[in-house]
Amino acid sequence: MDRKLQRSWMMYDWANSAFATTIMAAVFPIFYNSVAANNLSEGTATSYYSFTQSVAVLIVATMAPVLGAIADYSGAKMKFLRFFAFMGMAGSVLLFTVNEGDYLLASILFILASVGFSGGNVFYDAFLPHVAKNEEMDRISTKAYAFGYIGGGILLAINLVMIMKYDWFGFPSSKEATQVAFVTVGIWWFIFSIPLFKNLKEKKVGDPTEKRDKSYIAIGFSRIGETFKTLKYYKQLLIFIIAFWMFSDGISTIIRMATFYGSTIGIGTNDLIAALLITQFVGIPCTLFFSKLAKWISAKKALTLALAVYVVIVILGYFMTSALHFYLLAVCVGTVQGGAQALSRSIFARMIPHNKHAEFFGFYGITSKFAAIIGPAVFGITAGLTGNSRLGILSLIVFFIIGIVLLQLVNIEKGEREAKALEDPREFVKVEVK
Repeated sequence: MDRKLQRSWMMYDWANSAFATTIMAAVFPIFYNSVAANNLSEGTATSYYSFTQSVAVLIVATMAPVLGAIADYSGAKMKFLRFFAFMGMAGSVLLFTVNEGDYLLASILFILASVGFSGGNVFYDAFLPHVAKNEEMDRISTKAYAFGYIGGGILLAINLVMIMKYDWFGFPSSKEATQVAFVTVGIWWFIFSIPLFKNLKEKKVGDPTEKRDKSYIAIGFSRIGETFKTLKYYKQLLIFIIAFWMFSDGISTIIRMATFYGSTIGIGTNDLIAALLITQFVGIPCTLFFSKLAKWISAKKALTLALAVYVVIVILGYFMTSALHFYLLAVCVGTVQGGAQALSRSIFARMIPHNKHAEFFGFYGITSKFAAIIGPAVFGITAGLTGNSRLGILSLIVFFIIGIVLLQLVNIEKGEREAKALEDPREFVKVEVK
């Protein structure tokens, strides 16, 4: 495959990871609480922020499969990727306008940016089979995640220095420095997306002379209904989706709740932010290592190993008592987080039909997005019922164990054969892969 095209695709991970690190994980949650919602009680601010997250997730989870189906039919994945990416960039830059008490504006702009980020990722992921052959997918997917760790980590480090040492940069306070940090995310995202937008040319799938007698939206819903009906023929893919739903629940909850959990047991803000940076930069070589590991022992075994480490992380998290422990856990998470996510993406990409990349990655996106709702809910319910946040973190072990067990039932090679045999929609009703 074209190496330049692969590098261009991977650079988008470098570009949009700035949003994931600076806005989603590190800076915006603190800014929302201390600036945008400073006129609200702590409990109300927390509720509004949680609601903001849920709305953003729900919007993407609801629309992603339909948009994917439309994009596959129309050959417009790149158009959709551009649209959502520019939406995310604009939302990030406009966060500059949020001031004290502007919690509603902050929520709206964050939802806009989050929908752009997550919606764009559906179509970005769907291009993986376009830029990598089956035997290359593990390497290219993990390398892209490593690019994301580097890009997101570099800008996060710059922004944290700018916010904490705001006077060095001529800002009157950390608030103004934070507002400018949001602008840098949009600019960074735009600049490093240019190689992908410029170099990746999409070819329309299907008969170009075929006449369209329905709207794209109607076609999208129709194709989604068809996919639901025929999903039973993709037996290996279906098992993997369920397994992914389980362990992705655990991973996404750890990502979203780690700093919150750390703060409840007395870990300071500076230590929490420093640990996040550690996770980013440990993740760079470790994600690349998982690419090699997948080649040596198979992607499924490498993914299983990463999930087993997560089981250990959850257990150690239950016993954590100091900032040093939190740093050690940050190293452990950085070791496996990128590898687990990248290998999940490449395994899934192998087992989907060539003519429905965006549509199936829409389902993949739904799985991960709803996981972002259920995992934190289990964490919160467990902690609430027991009055102990440690039991909340320990409850996540169930997701990883079930995910590991189901993953062992997946035959990836058979899944590839199923996808290839069923690429023709007419074959759905008469072919069942042996």
